[in-house]
Amino acid sequence: MRFVAYVGLGLLGVLAGVAGSLVQGGWFPLGLLLALGGAGGLFWGGALLTRTRVGAAAPAGGWSVAVLALTVTRPQGDFIFAAGASSYLFLLGGMAIAVACGTLAPTERPMFALPESRPRSGAGA
Repeated sequence: MRFVAYVGLGLLGVLAGVAGSLVQGGWFPLGLLLALGGAGGLFWGGALLTRTRVGAAAPAGGWSVAVLALTVTRPQGDFIFAAGASSYLFLLGGMAIAVACGTLAPTERPMFALPESRPRSGAGA
């Protein structure tokens, strides 16, 4: 069952990478932040959903494949979707967010676990 979730998260990562590449190139200052925020939300959501580090790595892997394929330089020396430093900021920023989400993934407890209530001890009442 988790394997299906990982594959689905990887496909969502590919879609987020393609959408982020288009948005960050089209609306430079805010589009870059929007694309990185969306990618970070997907990575962290995958970690929370599966409660594993692989849950963050699966969408990050799909995202990085899509972004690397779209930012590869053509023989003319141009980027496919964007020219300039914004593509590098998107690529390196997304990789840093992916590493942070994979490192900080909460794997030690179930998603909706509540702390057990302790019985009150003591004299009185």
